[in-house]
Amino acid sequence: MAGKKQFDLDIVLDAAMVQFWRAGYADTSLDDLSRATGLNRSSIYSSFGDKDSLYLRCLDRYAVRYGNRYEQALSSGAPGEPLRAIQAFFEVTLQRIADPDVPDGCLVAQTAMATPVLSPAIATRAIEAVGLQRARLRTALNTAELAEGDAENYATHITAVNQSLAVMSRARASQKQLRTIVDISMSALSQALHSRGKGLSLGPFSAARPG
Repeated sequence: MAGKKQFDLDIVLDAAMVQFWRAGYADTSLDDLSRATGLNRSSIYSSFGDKDSLYLRCLDRYAVRYGNRYEQALSSGAPGEPLRAIQAFFEVTLQRIADPDVPDGCLVAQTAMATPVLSPAIATRAIEAVGLQRARLRTALNTAELAEGDAENYATHITAVNQSLAVMSRARASQKQLRTIVDISMSALSQALHSRGKGLSLGPFSAARPG
């Protein structure tokens, strides 16, 4: 058929996403995107619009892919026992960082750090993605019947720790070092929930990774 696109949209978006993820928005040129996707400039423009539009598509794709994994992890804990769900949440991040097929770090975290030089639309989307992660964590923590405001505070802290894992991985921190960060955070959260929770049953829990 005349005008039919001769490429797989998902494959192209994944390739563009990895290019942006590896090099960042500012250091990714249209030539870089052309080499990564196999599309020429005119095809990129006609299919996705400008560079900002393509970046937004890639950012949304990234947020949905890993957001779904976080959602599943945070749904894994029993009601009133959020620690196991939070541990599973961190495991999603650690597994992504250990995956040799994707770049280090986090596309959302990289975008959030670069917001001063990005368009308002991209900056807003990154802030929304971080906010959604915090909201997911707050929902999981709310099952612990915490004092008012505590779930939001802990969710904010865990979000910050999770984003720091991405930054540390870009700085070549080892898996052992990253797991130490998680273990210390989980231990602190466990103690905080023991002392602040109202009628909370944590059950057997170790800050060390499962298994």
